[in-house]
Amino acid sequence: MRRNPHAIFATITASTLLLGGFATATAQAAPAKAESLYAPSALVLTVARGEDPMTATVERAVTLACAPIAEGTHPAPAAACKELAAVQGKFAELAAGPSNRTCTRQWDPVVVTAHGVWQGKPVQFSTTYGNTCEMAGSMNDNAVFAF
Repeated sequence: MRRNPHAIFATITASTLLLGGFATATAQAAPAKAESLYAPSALVLTVARGEDPMTATVERAVTLACAPIAEGTHPAPAAACKELAAVQGKFAELAAGPSNRTCTRQWDPVVVTAHGVWQGKPVQFSTTYGNTCEMAGSMNDNAVFAF
């Protein structure tokens, strides 16, 4: 049996091109992963009318992302991100200080919520205030819910 060197070369070349094409197609089919040096921080903040966060009517909502830069639909994203960083993303600590504001005792409940991710960890926060004056006083005019 005599071997034809041209036929062998053609077979090897065709096999290489065919297998190389499959490898390329497979590599292109794999989803690209975003590489980032920052843990994700992306939140949706709401202010709603009602007592229960599940049934309250949302009046205002904004988005807030803090890494790698402060951005979103929040009117002051840099200030809000700075305040959240100061309390390590613990929303309850934003309202920990005493209020100097004098408010009426009118019952017109307001619910504030925060949902999303803070530095890679899931966040779910809500609290109810008797009215908007109590909310503003309790938050000590923080930028986070000032929208």
